[in-house]
Amino acid sequence: MSIRVAIDCMGGDHGPQVTVPAALELVRTDADVRVILVGRQADIRPLLGECSDERVSVRHASEVVAMDESPSFALRTKKDCSMRVAVDLVKQGEADACVSAGNTGALMAISRFVLKMLPGIDRPAICAALPTLTGHTHLLDLGANVDCSPDHLLQFGIMGASLVAAVEHRDRPSVGILNIGEEEIKGNDVVKRAAELLASSGLNFVGNVEGDGVYKGEADVIVCDGFVGNVALKTSEGLAQVLATFLREEFKRNLFSRLTALVALPVVKRFKSRVDHRRYNGASLLGLRGIVVKSHGSADAFAFGYALRRAAEEARSGLLARISERIVAQQPIQETA
Repeated sequence: MSIRVAIDCMGGDHGPQVTVPAALELVRTDADVRVILVGRQADIRPLLGECSDERVSVRHASEVVAMDESPSFALRTKKDCSMRVAVDLVKQGEADACVSAGNTGALMAISRFVLKMLPGIDRPAICAALPTLTGHTHLLDLGANVDCSPDHLLQFGIMGASLVAAVEHRDRPSVGILNIGEEEIKGNDVVKRAAELLASSGLNFVGNVEGDGVYKGEADVIVCDGFVGNVALKTSEGLAQVLATFLREEFKRNLFSRLTALVALPVVKRFKSRVDHRRYNGASLLGLRGIVVKSHGSADAFAFGYALRRAAEEARSGLLARISERIVAQQPIQETA
């Protein structure tokens, strides 16, 4: 099965200097993937070198969405931007997935306008993997929906569980809801009602998960509204940066510390590899009638490659069909409830 991935080569902080090498590496390591490099040909083709692989093609797009540009402005005026053209390829059936490191708001607005929502899904959600003591967990929503109803959180749970089942081949991934306590009486009315819906949904619902439970790996999927999810994500990123800075400072404190650093270097490298955020790059925009993956804007080629592989695997595993089937199966349960 050939998987076609449309890549917004102009998005992100580094543009084609990162996206093109990552795409070529994906083609080299995955024989089933074809890539469509979308952007300004004058910027892309020199980076292809002597590449003559027929699985690599270029689609010209004359415009670029700036990282600080208004999503509404990009949607209204930049119809030939690399981001819009890449999403259009998914809409037209010329690509099975799209990946961009560009403006998150613009990507969400364009994707929702062009692709529309899957039947039974009210809002798209941003979902990403986070490292845990037991492997990793998937958290959603990470910022697309600040205010959510209980039904929205139920839909997030269904989409997240479908993603894990499809990509990681788990029959019944566990689903939790982020809350301020493990007891059923904890949380606001929206969270408590959402927990009731999740419990009666047929999902493998494990109940409330507190903040520290995210990184303990207490659930494969953890749902929350976009306000809470984005705060949790940014707080985690900030903590990781602080710990890394503290560690460097301590190892450089004096001569003895520097010598200790040399001895501990293998351990530090293994630790760094386990928590390397680049290995978790690529947030899925779930709920759309097409697969769209958002890479971090500052991603290097190594990190962008992970976003590409995530998109390819979601397309290969039939993620959209799984979500649709689960939503259809959920409707009789909700009517009964």
